Formats: sequence, C-alpha cells, structure tokens
Amino acid sequence: MSEKVTIATVARHARVSRQTVSNVLNAPHIVREETRLRVEDAINTLGYRANQAARQMRTGRSRLIAARIEPTRDGINGSVLDRFLHGLTETADAAGYRVLLYTASDDEREISTYDDLLGTYELDAFVLVGTKHGDPRTAWLAERDVPFVTFGRPWDALDAHPWVDVDGAAGTAGATRHLLAAGHRRIAFIGWPAGSGVGDDRRAGWRDALHEAGVDPTGLHRETEDGIAEGERLMRDLLAAVAPTAVVCASDSLALGALQAIRGTDPPVSVIGFDDTPVAAAVGLASISQPLGEAAARCVDLLTGVLDGNHETPTHVLLQPSLALRHTA
Repeated sequence: MSEKVTIATVARHARVSRQTVSNVLNAPHIVREETRLRVEDAINTLGYRANQAARQMRTGRSRLIAARIEPTRDGINGSVLDRFLHGLTETADAAGYRVLLYTASDDEREISTYDDLLGTYELDAFVLVGTKHGDPRTAWLAERDVPFVTFGRPWDALDAHPWVDVDGAAGTAGATRHLLAAGHRRIAFIGWPAGSGVGDDRRAGWRDALHEAGVDPTGLHRETEDGIAEGERLMRDLLAAVAPTAVVCASDSLALGALQAIRGTDPPVSVIGFDDTPVAAAVGLASISQPLGEAAARCVDLLTGVLDGNHETPTHVLLQPSLALRHTA
C-alpha cells in the first residue's frame, strides 16, 4: 500500500515549509511565483488531495466544518461551550454537515491548527467561539478567504464578518433592574479586567441600569480573572468596603465564589451569576441564561448563507438572554 500523501509530503518534495504549501493551496497570491510553481508541480506529481478534489467536484462541498474545543478552567464555565457545541453538531447534522472538533491552547496554536486542517481536509468553513479585540484568528482566515462565522462579535468592527452573539449588556441590565425592583440600591458587580469585549459589555449593562435608576455605581465594581476563589475574595472585599445588598457577576464561577463569601450575612445578600450552568441550577443560584441552542442554529444558518452566496441571509445576529430566577435573587 502506498504512503498517504499529506501536506508534509508535498513540503518535503518541494523543499519548502508546510506553511508555504498551505499558502499555495489557500492564498496563492501571497506566494512568489517561482515557489508557487514548484509547490504546484509537487502537488500534481504526488497526486495530493486527488480523491478529495474529485469528491468536491461531484458535490461542490465537503460538508465538513471545524470548531474548537476550549480547555476547561474550573469545570463550570466549560459546560457553556459544551452545550453550544452539542447544539452546533445537532443543527449541522440536520443541514447535512459534519463537525470536526480540534483543540488549541492559544491563538498561535489555533492558527497553526487552521493551517494543518486546511492542508489535510477539504473543509467548507470554520465556526470560531469567543472573540476579542484585535483577534488574529479572524484576520488570518479573512486574509485567505476561508469562510467562517463566529459565536461572538468582532469588537473592533461589527461589520467585519458574519457573527452570532448574545446581548450580555441586556442580560446584566435586566438582572440589575430585577434587583432594583426588589428594593436594592447598593448593587455591586464582580467582573473581568477591562479590555475583554465580553466582560466590558456585561459590566456596561449593570452600570447603565444603575445610572437609569439614579444610582451612582462608583466603588461598587471589582474586577479579577475568572474563578471561584477570585469571586470569593472580591466579594469579601466588597462586603468590608461598601456592604452591598446584592451583586451581579460576569460568570457563574465568580458568583459561586460570592455565595461562599456571604454565608451567614444578615441580612442575606442577593447574588446573580451569568451563563446558567448546571452547577448554578444545582445550588439554586440565579443566573442569566444564554440561548445556546439557538445561537448554534443561527451560526449554521449564517454559514450556509455564506457558502451558498445568499446575500439575503443576515450576517449579524444578536440574541437576547433571559434571567433564571432562583432563591439567591
């Protein structure tokens, strides 16, 4: 049996790097003509991707999309991505697609994985989860005209590419208004360090709701990296500094930490988290719930619209969260 021809085989034959072979396949305009011709000659000589190319000529699609599995941090927030991926897989299957899952520990490794996957499989598109300011992943894919959609907004330019997101500011604003209606005025917020698009958005909803009610949020906000221990530490700091009667948190992990800090306080402090994880439901933590199944379905809708060239398909979808009320609020 002959050896399977891979992108590495072509690279060795053409005496170039795997990155160069990938560039020839996906962005030939950025490769010097002499190098491009040498790589193309190696591809033709070795018959690289001949079977995949034939299949795509027959169907027009590989019917394969790729999505990343992110490493879990505390076993709580990872369940959010799990639910999204489950919905993505089910919706993609109904549309005749399969989802290829991959993992990467940081942006650089994820981009390297794009390179490997595009050289190994005839992928139709990518679904990216989580976006940030100056996101190098979306820039890399866009430069190579690789179709993709993100679950998360492009925070630097909302029209940069197709995306689906949940309105985090609306979620925290709704939670804050619920607490205001219950008679609270000193409503604190525990969030993430400034600069995170998602974190800044969730903090803005809390702040704006307080301003609308004529409440000054000065001194009521704390920020930290995500985690239960971090949430507990900052809640203790808030209790000592401003004695809030309620707190809205940017994640369920932070809220669970806040719950540990308020044990035995009198009167009790109301706590609302974000993401409505299974752990939150199990302990009775009120939390803002994202419509993850709908988000996954809309991602598939956007992708099929992009791949079909359907310009009537909306390219930006902003979904509304809901508040799962439990005894902590």
